[in-house]
Amino acid sequence: MQYQNVKKAVFLRRPNRFIAQVELEGREETVHVKNTGRCRELLVPGVTVYLEDGGRPGRKTRYDLIAVEKGDRLINMDAQAPNKVFGEWAASGGFRTGLSLLRPETTWGNSRFDFYWESLEGKRKGFVEVKGVTLEEGGAVYFPDAPTERGVKHVEELVACRKAGYEASLFLVVQMEGVSFWSPNDRTHPAFGAAVRGAAAAGVEILCRDCRVTPDSLTMGIPVEIRL
Repeated sequence: MQYQNVKKAVFLRRPNRFIAQVELEGREETVHVKNTGRCRELLVPGVTVYLEDGGRPGRKTRYDLIAVEKGDRLINMDAQAPNKVFGEWAASGGFRTGLSLLRPETTWGNSRFDFYWESLEGKRKGFVEVKGVTLEEGGAVYFPDAPTERGVKHVEELVACRKAGYEASLFLVVQMEGVSFWSPNDRTHPAFGAAVRGAAAAGVEILCRDCRVTPDSLTMGIPVEIRL
């Protein structure tokens, strides 16, 4: 996926989870943060961030904060990006061979999943729930960075799909590259880790890939080792 009109800035502070103050071209600017997670290890005063000029009239904030430098690592922190990247990659044949249908935001029962897919003329079909990963420690990455009852519910719903005869996948999009492995963040939310392990035992596919990141793009990368 590609961003337009990207500018470099310096992060100053984050008054709430929706906005941040940055220094842009010598002035202080209020920008929209495209990630409502904590991101405390990323948004540290003085770090370099990247902004996309939304260019849409009527907006309270002109810019969206989309990426941040953490040491020598560039991390995309746009919460909408993982679904877009997965959609592009799956549509190009990366996810399943012979994909004949890829439909986002699909309802099944009382659940709504990020993607529904079919391949081989409908002989195979399934659901995918996508999660973006931005928390990195010592070269490893973890999800979630904050407790997520919604995430636990999504995983449990994937198990229900699997029991109903569909294929089901939890797909973790690591919004950076060059990481060693991914694990559930049991310290932050042990219930999520337990749900993922239970889902894997029930036949839900757990997949993880990193991304190639530039200030103005995000592209699906290579598989990342999963440690449950």
